[in-house]
Amino acid sequence: MSTFQEVFKRTEIKYLISSEQYEALRQRLQGIAEVDRYGESDILNIYYDTPDFSLIRTSLEKPVYKEKLRLRTYGTAKDEGTSFIEIKKKYKGVVYKRRIDAPYRRAKDYLDGRGELLQTSQIKSEIDAFKRGYAGLRPAMAISYKRIAMAGIQDPNLRITFDRNILWRTDHLELTKGPAGEDLLQPGQRLMEVKIANAFPMELSRIFSELGIFPVSFSKYGRGYEVMMNRRLAGACIYQLAGAAKSQSGSAVVYA
Repeated sequence: MSTFQEVFKRTEIKYLISSEQYEALRQRLQGIAEVDRYGESDILNIYYDTPDFSLIRTSLEKPVYKEKLRLRTYGTAKDEGTSFIEIKKKYKGVVYKRRIDAPYRRAKDYLDGRGELLQTSQIKSEIDAFKRGYAGLRPAMAISYKRIAMAGIQDPNLRITFDRNILWRTDHLELTKGPAGEDLLQPGQRLMEVKIANAFPMELSRIFSELGIFPVSFSKYGRGYEVMMNRRLAGACIYQLAGAAKSQSGSAVVYA
């Protein structure tokens, strides 16, 4: 039986903050939340999707319901080290996360269609159904970041995380490679997430308002996908322009 928490239900609110806002906020959070025992840690993920990226395309349309599948490790993966297969669902603003743990290599082979997991559980059955429901599911993008996580002092269900160095890549989709890729944030920026099970704390609302910190819509995988597609579109436009210029040059008529 797993010793890790397998089921999460909460509201997650995201904010992009500057280095100045971050420093000021850390001061104001004293007495409200404290850094957990892990300090700053590396989190590595592989997001799975269909060949036409139907999962992330649907997610970016902001439907009432959306879901994702990812493989996650804390720190650079080792073949026999712990990893987590996670289904993350969002319905009417509430996030539901269900996960199982397994040795990284076994989990990766299972998701890639090269093996099977030993355990059986309700969550494993849900992951099997997810895989069957999306034809051609395969590794689509690796995303890693450095995270500081804080937990509420009075309210243990309150979680505040700060992510920096959010890197994405679409090649070498192995978490044994460690953090690598291109940064999605501007220098000094951090992505903050407030995760709550109940009402949003009034004290946090007041502090955020005073520091000019406001919610944003931000998906790490979604932002990486948008950058990738914009580059593909720009490349296609350049190719078409070059082809048109070559065609015009080749068909020019010179009159004596």
